[in-house]
Amino acid sequence: MAQCKSPDEAFVLASQESDPMNVVAVLQHTAAEYLGRVEDHLEGRKIRFQYYRPFAAGKLPAADLPADGLILLGGGPWGAAGARDLPTLAEEVDIARHRLAEGTPVIGFGLGAQILALAAGGGAEPRELTLEIVQARRVRDDALNGYLPETFNQAIYMRDWPVLPGDAVVLAEDERGRPAVWQVGENSFGFSGNPGIKLGMVEDLIMEFEEVPAEPAAELERLRELQIALEDQLVPIMTGLVQCTSLMQAPKAAGDLDARVV
Repeated sequence: MAQCKSPDEAFVLASQESDPMNVVAVLQHTAAEYLGRVEDHLEGRKIRFQYYRPFAAGKLPAADLPADGLILLGGGPWGAAGARDLPTLAEEVDIARHRLAEGTPVIGFGLGAQILALAAGGGAEPRELTLEIVQARRVRDDALNGYLPETFNQAIYMRDWPVLPGDAVVLAEDERGRPAVWQVGENSFGFSGNPGIKLGMVEDLIMEFEEVPAEPAAELERLRELQIALEDQLVPIMTGLVQCTSLMQAPKAAGDLDARVV
């Protein structure tokens, strides 16, 4: 596995408000799912983000849009294996492939991890839409520069499942032996679930679409009970993720995007 840069190599810390900030493009696929608690961690590190919402008659970013990173969010009942594909799937795979080729970090959550897998030479396999709360276990001590917790919870709301490309490195597996977190190249990562997810986001996903996971009540209650644990485990996850994506290095895209603009 290509090693993440060490903390000393990865950071040029922005300590003043006047310092330029890195900008991350975020592709959002449903009204309900956004970055969630990840927003707080980016803002706290002066990393700006811009949402693109094609489902709301918005536009996708150009493949060569100046940005320091790309985050692909989950998709509720949308998938990537043929049963109910995301309408902008082909375009988003092309965008992610372009970013990978130029060395820009790409991070995928849920459906976003499937898009990342496709862009990196892997695929997606059919699975029913599911809501499940699983426990994952780190399988590499150096995962996310050692910051990925040894065990952690994942809330997965997803149709279909990523098929990892041959050069992907699994960093954590869930209790069923499925990849929970994985890496391609030096700085791109797939997560089976959104690590910043909030209970309200899942409740809103259930209300947003006519298709919902079977019998979600028990998993919703589990998610309710795990809210503090999910918030706590996000601290080391985001520390390692920001280090490994070099999102606190001197930016290349500052000034080209406005934070949080649709």
